[in-house]
Amino acid sequence: MERGAGGRQMKYVLVTGGVVSGLGKGVTASSIGVVLKACGLRVTSIKIDPYLNTDAGTMSPFEHGEVFVLDDGGEVDLDLGNYERFLDVTLTRDNNITTGKIYRSVIDKERKGDYLGKTVQVVPHITDAIKNRIERVSSTPVDGKRGPADVCVIELGGTVGDIESMPFIEALRQLSFSVGKENFCLIHVSLVPVLGVVGEQKTKPTQHSVRELRALGLTPDLLACRSAQPLQESTKEKLSQFCHVPVANILNIHDVPNIWHVPLLLRNQNAHEAILKQLDCLSIATPPDLKGWTIMAEAYDNLTNSVSIINNPSCYVPIFFFSSRMTDEGTIFLQVKIAMVGKYTGLTDSYLSVVKALLHACVSCSLKPSIQWIAASDLEDESAKTTPEAHAVAWEALKSSSCILVPGGFGDRGVPGMILAAKYARENRVPYLGICLGMQISVIEISRYVLGLGKANSEEFDPETPHRVVIFMPEGSRTHMGSTMRLGSRRTFFQNPDCITSKLYGNSAYVDERHRHRYEVNPDFIGNLESAGLKFVGSDESGRRMEIVELQDHPYYVGVQFHPEFKSRPGKPSALVLGLILAATGQLQPYLKRISDSSAEAPR
Repeated sequence: MERGAGGRQMKYVLVTGGVVSGLGKGVTASSIGVVLKACGLRVTSIKIDPYLNTDAGTMSPFEHGEVFVLDDGGEVDLDLGNYERFLDVTLTRDNNITTGKIYRSVIDKERKGDYLGKTVQVVPHITDAIKNRIERVSSTPVDGKRGPADVCVIELGGTVGDIESMPFIEALRQLSFSVGKENFCLIHVSLVPVLGVVGEQKTKPTQHSVRELRALGLTPDLLACRSAQPLQESTKEKLSQFCHVPVANILNIHDVPNIWHVPLLLRNQNAHEAILKQLDCLSIATPPDLKGWTIMAEAYDNLTNSVSIINNPSCYVPIFFFSSRMTDEGTIFLQVKIAMVGKYTGLTDSYLSVVKALLHACVSCSLKPSIQWIAASDLEDESAKTTPEAHAVAWEALKSSSCILVPGGFGDRGVPGMILAAKYARENRVPYLGICLGMQISVIEISRYVLGLGKANSEEFDPETPHRVVIFMPEGSRTHMGSTMRLGSRRTFFQNPDCITSKLYGNSAYVDERHRHRYEVNPDFIGNLESAGLKFVGSDESGRRMEIVELQDHPYYVGVQFHPEFKSRPGKPSALVLGLILAATGQLQPYLKRISDSSAEAPR
């Protein structure tokens, strides 16, 4: 059996979902981890996705939401982003288990003859592979450098009863039996809807869901009930009676102003005590310390448009809290309107980490982000002919925004609109941040409208372009899609220590950020682009692969080939996203001066 920290038996908390999907199991599992971590336990997480894909890398953002990228290059479910942000840990691709990974491992073993001629079946071979994978991953040292965790929180994707989940349910049933009741806690997340004008909270869907779970051999120790309003006591008693769960173990996760309140909801309902009692961990745990988390959650709720300038030492570097400035006419309240110009704006989860990074940066500046979602295709000239109203609304939103962000993406749809957005930002000195594709867009835009290369383009969008300013990476694959990109954490070296991005990263000589791309800036055009004022201030170790661009004589015009949003944390906002917000509110230069002064005063 696998052991946790100090040689103890690994403890498992399984989070399942019932009734409908999209109830917030990921946030619930992350919040459970936060509360247990606040009790002094070391926590790791596993997300189980029952789909047959090996990983999330080839999935459409419209169908599955964002593909989150880890340090080791793993392309995983967006819930792992929640785990990293909530728990402030670095996970690996192994923390995301899929049906595709399991079946591939079993078939590979069968092809090698490891099963000695036996008939390979779902039980026991698939279920054994699942158990072995869970036990191996849960015992891996947290963050790759410290000892193993005390508790592993496992989230089972999908809904109980889904046919694709059955092998995992059976494997988890076997795991619960093998490790013993005192080492396994099952929390079932279910919906308690309100129907009709009477407003009665209905328990029947949860009853049926729990009954199905029991029929599969798993018994919930706690119920986490999702509802719009707090559960009535009569509802809890009814659920307790028909689901055989003590009233004290029925948790209510009702709608809250922001998801940072969910750990506080769990703490206030003594969820930690119920979980720790089930896991026989009361003796090694401490009362949950969530003071910092409470301050963070309440700070977001209480944001106004007029506060004083103070210091926040918990952030990556000292942050100014501000949201108003003085002029000759008095105080002007600042509202940060952020134009998000993308191609997947129909599903905001497609840019979940970017949205979270903007939230982290804005909260650190005591501002609420106002994201203007702009479909890039609506900005195009063709849209003015086919959908003139959408075209006018999109341009009005762009022009009324304080800054512009063009995130990553694949394919040529919407690219002309992104180029126009970058052009507008450059010509009108509007703060601009281009991430991955957004950086390549800035290169194409300047090539066309400053260098006069009217047909300049990326090979991705026009393989026949005479001016290939963005090219396919030589080590990439044109035949296989999964895990064939430049993925994971890579080091970027600053070529100019006086550049804005280096200062934002604390005057560092290099930075490690996560990548996900197949195309890169053509090094043959670097000289021409720099003569046009687009300076390449960061590159990889070879010096030929461009990573960061900055436009001279502009308040803030930055493009990065990597994805800074993936490492942003609530108490440690992404440096470049923070720079965008600071520039949008006219506070970037005072902030950079403060960093410079702090560096000069630091002991050597």
